[in-house]
Amino acid sequence: MWMPPGQNQSWVSEFILLGFSSDPTTNRILFGAFLLLYLSSVLGNGLIITLVCLDMHLHTPMYFFLCILSLLDMSYVTTTVPQMLVHLLSQSQTISFAGCWLQMYIFGAVGLTECILFVVMAFDRYVAICYPLRYTVILSWGLCTQLSAGTWACGFFFSLIRTFLTMSLPYCGPNMVNHYICEGPSVRNLACMDTHVVEMVDSVISVLMAVAPLSLTVASYIRIAQAVFKIKSMQARCKAFSTCASHLTVITFFYAPATYIYMKPNSRYSPERDKQISLFYNVFSALLNPVVYSLRNKDIQGAFLRVLGKGRVTW
Repeated sequence: MWMPPGQNQSWVSEFILLGFSSDPTTNRILFGAFLLLYLSSVLGNGLIITLVCLDMHLHTPMYFFLCILSLLDMSYVTTTVPQMLVHLLSQSQTISFAGCWLQMYIFGAVGLTECILFVVMAFDRYVAICYPLRYTVILSWGLCTQLSAGTWACGFFFSLIRTFLTMSLPYCGPNMVNHYICEGPSVRNLACMDTHVVEMVDSVISVLMAVAPLSLTVASYIRIAQAVFKIKSMQARCKAFSTCASHLTVITFFYAPATYIYMKPNSRYSPERDKQISLFYNVFSALLNPVVYSLRNKDIQGAFLRVLGKGRVTW
């Protein structure tokens, strides 16, 4: 990026993540809380991945996509929380420029991939409810693999554009990021030049990768609702709604805070509020997913019992 000539600029080689508090006692309490949340998220999502891999009863498109969602959630929290835990107990809260770049890229890529995956999962429910007899024909394993690969490719490609534009801005001081991670809006706020063009591109990407998928997801569930209300059996209707309720709960907890963070301009940037809101789609969402899908899903519960040896696992 161009800078006016004749100015002595000290370029930033590292950033300082301020986190939540500078009080050691508070940080120790936060360390315990976030460590518990992180371990619970990893164990919960890891359990779902293990069950889907081991139990042949779960080898369906629905659980294939759920397995991918769990893998994304594990990647999500692992990209950010371990470093945050180290900073909570360490006197040094620095992160190198390259480390910040990498964290921002992976964090964004996983988040964008998850946005598209929600559309794929909604499409899976749409086919299962509206075309139950053709479900396995429409959602063949070849198509499932292609949809999965496409979500990952889109997420990592568009995150590369967003991260490159943000980290290509000139950073000449200060280097203190009022956040617990290197998140785009927080880092971009420290740039030594006007960022409106980058904000505009970022908003376009957010619309393409977040708002558009959300609209498609909503459209899918409108069609699903129309189909469900035509079912005469109340038991079948409740079962159909139950399988969709888990997905809708997860989408709401992920989309609502993420849309607020990434769709607003820098002029409305509020560090303390943004840090708190980002916890919902970063930490709590990853913890919520296995809880929602395991507590409300009899197939997952049955697979868990079979893996424990109380039933026979079909390999």
